[in-house]
Amino acid sequence: MGPRRRRPRHPGARGYGYTRDYPVEQFYRDNRLNPIHEGTQGIQSLDLLGRKVVMQGGAGLALLGETITATTARAAGTEWADFAADIESAVARMGAVTATLWGAGDPAVTLANSHVYLEAAGHLVVAWLWLEQALATGTADSDFHQGKRQAARFFWRWELPRVHHRFDLLESLDRTVLDTPDRWL
Repeated sequence: MGPRRRRPRHPGARGYGYTRDYPVEQFYRDNRLNPIHEGTQGIQSLDLLGRKVVMQGGAGLALLGETITATTARAAGTEWADFAADIESAVARMGAVTATLWGAGDPAVTLANSHVYLEAAGHLVVAWLWLEQALATGTADSDFHQGKRQAARFFWRWELPRVHHRFDLLESLDRTVLDTPDRWL
């Protein structure tokens, strides 16, 4: 059964009107979601940096660090020990960057680049999840398990290093966004 078509409203009408026959309709509909996603990311980033990581004296951030460190400890003595060390370094850096951001004494400066903080935190969490999966596969030799380990290696080499670049930007307390007058936008 093919795509549904709406027929013209009256015999002399040209074209189909609203149709699902053409890819452009799907592209337009899907593109309408982008502003929704962008707004949601902004809200989530402000919530993470502005509320969640500092709530109850940073208890949530500390718990995340402890949970990740429990995984990295299990990697000691395995082929994943270096990956675990890189994750531990990123966890420590996240704590230091969070302290720097909130130590600035200006919430506008702290939150101006919250989306970068969300990206860095997200990459860190995904790296931790890949380490978990790599450790869980053990030495299983199936294509599935080999693929999991290779995906973890890829994330370690290609994605985890991006966290430090983002933390560098955040630590600089960059004001580019704040110093841009509204009339320039």
